Amino acid sequence: MHQGSQDEDPVAAIEQAVIALRHSRHGPGHRGAPPWMQGPPMHHRDGSAETEHMPMMRGHRGQHDRSFGGAARFRLLGALRARGGMSVSEIAEMIGVDQPRASRLVNESAEHGLVTRRADERDARRSVVDLTEAGRAMLDTANATRRSAVTRAIEGFTPEETATFADLLTRFVNNWQR
Repeated sequence: MHQGSQDEDPVAAIEQAVIALRHSRHGPGHRGAPPWMQGPPMHHRDGSAETEHMPMMRGHRGQHDRSFGGAARFRLLGALRARGGMSVSEIAEMIGVDQPRASRLVNESAEHGLVTRRADERDARRSVVDLTEAGRAMLDTANATRRSAVTRAIEGFTPEETATFADLLTRFVNNWQR
């Protein structure tokens, strides 16, 4: 069966698998490959797994602006929600993009009021990026939209079928890179 919070919430496990499959167009080892191909998933301070990416499901795009960054922007915002107070190089490493791409994402996100930058108290040459309330609200909306789409997709499933599907889909995604 599932591990951790996925035991209590198979819908979350399905969401995580959809996220991973959405980002699977990058092959294993590809620069910018999704987190599930690079190592363990990001975790929030409360211990829950990171699920801050938007799905690209047929016929469903959610109500959000895809004009800059797409999935990488949501990985950036999700990383800041999970950890907060990171430098651009730390963000780049955490979300699987190169430093110039991370810098562009931070700049665009700051222009849209989703993140702020401040000088690091320990090293004035370094800036620290934090998530704003607007960024947090965007993630909340994106997560609710994705969860609603997954919930609609499994409407006819029994609770046992949902748990089985979550387990099988998770195993499929974990084996995908082999």
